[in-house]
Amino acid sequence: MDLDFDADQDELRASIRAVLAKESPISLARHVVETGERPDALWATMTSLGWPALTVPEADGGIGLGVIEAAILAEELGRVIAPGPLLPTVSQFVPVVRACGDADQRAAFLAPVAEGRCRATLAIAETGGSFDPQHATARAERRDGGVALAGTKRFVMEADGADEIAVVVRLDRAVVVAVVPGDVVQITPVRSIDASRTLAHIALDGVTISPDRVLTGAGLDGALEEATVALALETVGACQTIFDVTLEYAKQREQFGVPIGSFQAMKHKFADLMIALERARSVGYYAALCIAENDDRRHMATAAAKAAAGDAQRTFAKEGIQILGGIGYTWEHDMQLLVKRAKANEPFFGGAAQSRARLADLVGV
Repeated sequence: MDLDFDADQDELRASIRAVLAKESPISLARHVVETGERPDALWATMTSLGWPALTVPEADGGIGLGVIEAAILAEELGRVIAPGPLLPTVSQFVPVVRACGDADQRAAFLAPVAEGRCRATLAIAETGGSFDPQHATARAERRDGGVALAGTKRFVMEADGADEIAVVVRLDRAVVVAVVPGDVVQITPVRSIDASRTLAHIALDGVTISPDRVLTGAGLDGALEEATVALALETVGACQTIFDVTLEYAKQREQFGVPIGSFQAMKHKFADLMIALERARSVGYYAALCIAENDDRRHMATAAAKAAAGDAQRTFAKEGIQILGGIGYTWEHDMQLLVKRAKANEPFFGGAAQSRARLADLVGV
């Protein structure tokens, strides 16, 4: 297992970071929050660069890269809290269709993603808030040559602008994935603490799809692990920017005639923050590598990655605001946007507590 990034991966990170610094500064996320406008220009730039095609197989018109590259993209998106549907499209919808669909279904649903014509997302959680597919109660029933759906999915990322939604449902008692056009479901927007990323509940009652839109549930657990690791690393990216912002502030802000960063207590804070950040990043990429190599440790590594990201966001949210002092609480400072993205990511695919419980089950504790 090679734990170093290769030259191509380093170049990919550098190119993504350069583009996002220009096209998606944090001021864009603030603009989305304040106006409610969709970041369509950013999506157009991303599609022109082939980012939605990153992990789509070459046979389906994509670039054919893997989990590590998706993780790199997710972390860089988190650094600038990029708004828009790229993360759920690349890290949720694509892995699910790739893992659960047959050749015809992959061609039908992934080729439009690779071409930038399809924004997509994943709907899995329901009233109980669980992201375990086995807890799904939404139903699918074969009827008159089609498949009728019923039930409600909650807290779906970027559902209001999605062309396709992969919905986890039950069909004949088996868990399957139904790919549903976004314009046929009833969408109820949800007010979230992170207004730079839209959330919605979707109602499936009365929706009928063709049978070729039903994907097997085999491979779903592995796809959800990819989604979990990507979200964990997006959180790491947001925490990295919190660290950078607070460190720069500590170098500039003076008390008693010296920068506050020179105080021993402040140095201890930053040492603890750096340890939490590097721990979360290292465990996240270790999990991505385990998934990429189909290592037997992938399940434990994924749970550990989400737990470490949860620990990091809790620490960074507190210290990021406290180190800045009064300005950290204000709307005018970007800290509130960064903290909200890190906090909002925590419950998706299981928070730190649930991830530790899953890890304990996996090791037999």
